[in-house]
Amino acid sequence: MTRPFEEASEERNSSFHAPSTSELLEAVLRPGKIPHEAEMLAAILFTISMAALSQFALYYLRAVLTELAALPVSDRVLAAAGIEDGRLLPQHFLALAELHDLTPDLEPRRRGLGLVRLYYRFVRALGVLSGKHLPVLAAWSEQERVICARYAAVEIGRRLQANLELAASLRSS
Repeated sequence: MTRPFEEASEERNSSFHAPSTSELLEAVLRPGKIPHEAEMLAAILFTISMAALSQFALYYLRAVLTELAALPVSDRVLAAAGIEDGRLLPQHFLALAELHDLTPDLEPRRRGLGLVRLYYRFVRALGVLSGKHLPVLAAWSEQERVICARYAAVEIGRRLQANLELAASLRSS
């Protein structure tokens, strides 16, 4: 002989399934109508997509920076920037960025240092804000700023070399 409570409990357990968010909200709200459900889903998908795109863009920018910063820096560029010992430091980026602005760009398709300046400021601010509490992050910030300085120096060298080649081709024509 089973009791009525046990029968109801067995019936519930045999057809139990985890309710979804929509089912839970329907119990609280009007049945069948969750306000702005489609808009909420679209906003969540948009936010996740923008976060993923931003992360990809940051990784791509860093990969390009690192690749070009690995190239050798011209001694002429170091001398023009006033770097005597040949060792680039994070604070040299500002001088190199000013020097980059002074060098003429005869190839209109070349890009400037706009995104690199933005990345440099972001990394510097991150290092300043968390440097006291997280010394590892401060060291990483300094390393990234050195990469930015090397990138600027390499870009100046490439720009000067392209200008010299263009001038030579104009003289030979």
